[in-house]
Amino acid sequence: MSVAIPVAAALPIPSTPGSLFVPHFIGSAATAAPIASFDVPQNPFMAPNGRNNMHNDAYGTNAYSWTGPLGRKPVVTTRTYGVEECATQAFDTAGRIVGLCGNLRGPVLRLINPQTLAIIATQQLPPRNLASGANPLSDLCGGTYFYLDNLDRAVIATTDRHIVVVADQGNQFVKQRSYDVTSAVPSDDCLIALMPDWSGRIWFESGNGIVGNVDPNTGAVHSVQLTGEIIDNSFSVDETGGVFIVSDHAMYRFDAGPDGAPVVTWRQPYDRGSRKKPGQLAQGSGTTPTLVGPDLVAITDNADPRMNVVVYQRGKDSGGQFVCDAPVFATGTSDTENSLTAVGNSLFVENNYGYKDPTSTLGGKTTTPGIARVDVVDGTCSVAWTSNVVAPTSVPKASLAAGLLYVYSKPKKLLIDAWYFTAIDIRTGRTVYSRLTGTGPAYNNHYASIYLGPDGSAYIATLAGMIRMKDSY
Repeated sequence: MSVAIPVAAALPIPSTPGSLFVPHFIGSAATAAPIASFDVPQNPFMAPNGRNNMHNDAYGTNAYSWTGPLGRKPVVTTRTYGVEECATQAFDTAGRIVGLCGNLRGPVLRLINPQTLAIIATQQLPPRNLASGANPLSDLCGGTYFYLDNLDRAVIATTDRHIVVVADQGNQFVKQRSYDVTSAVPSDDCLIALMPDWSGRIWFESGNGIVGNVDPNTGAVHSVQLTGEIIDNSFSVDETGGVFIVSDHAMYRFDAGPDGAPVVTWRQPYDRGSRKKPGQLAQGSGTTPTLVGPDLVAITDNADPRMNVVVYQRGKDSGGQFVCDAPVFATGTSDTENSLTAVGNSLFVENNYGYKDPTSTLGGKTTTPGIARVDVVDGTCSVAWTSNVVAPTSVPKASLAAGLLYVYSKPKKLLIDAWYFTAIDIRTGRTVYSRLTGTGPAYNNHYASIYLGPDGSAYIATLAGMIRMKDSY
């Protein structure tokens, strides 16, 4: 499909004078070194893999088949949207960004020019429930996760406990369908995330531990309640019908029963630790489950004194059998609130310990360093390398074509808040290059993911807008 993309002038994200006193590029350009991984099946009810949701595909691998920036004189473009962060993004068939953005009022859907970052179309969504007293900086209700379906439509969980389907037609959004799930999710609860299974049911989860699904043909809603457990992460699905959800207590596989209703196939408790650590939104795992190859699922726990990467069998008849785990990062300073990245038999995890809110990185401060690679070989988990790069809250993304892992880093600097797009060699853990995006609090990504566009550009949402980085040759 060929769609004309309007071009509009863009006001850049403001940078502080500190940018005059820090290096703009560190390291050297990479030579693409493609790396093999397992095949990820295409969910028939989602847009193509790499384009359809925050974690790239139904498996939640966070890995792209195409390349990202290699550091060849990369050009940084920014645009400010005011106090608004487009943390969740997808790419439509025209290569445009479909972004679920959040501001003080609540969530809003944006269609964004991928070159200029200008806003093409807007769909206002139901506002945040201000009476709940939730902090806008950590409120996951109805404004964090969505997916792009196989018809190029955004499927969104809203703050008023509906699932809406929005299409873009002629550079404007049109709401095509709304599913009411208020019968399953009470008014003191909210929708967190949603995803279709391989049969087309739209599964959803709520903050207070409700797991449900909607039949898109009839609108019939089914749900179950997890007792005494909460959910604050997204989930993954596979081609066997499995729906993989992690609560603050346990790892689950759900399947649809004979009437379509969610059924707990297996449940595996994990070590949720003794406290909510700095860097977490809740006590427990901070990861969306990541599916690895044909039969594994991985999360992190919240163990003391060190967090573990934990791997389970995921098959319907496996019982979720524990496979292996590996502790990562330093004793007493390890947690994450971002999903694992899977490449082949390797899992990549980022340390977010010390990030409480944007003030944690002000005045040159930063968080605890650490990016680690854990290999799963013959039923054993082992740490292959640990990098000392500091990435306060990014979701690391891998490029299989480049052989690089990308993070959004912030080294400790005297009084200067300098933010960098950083490329790490997947095989060795060596930092290949870092490119400055800007300085100051407006460049804080605050839990937003990195995205790689189909043309090889990288995108990072910040508290004040959007960054695009692309090689100049």
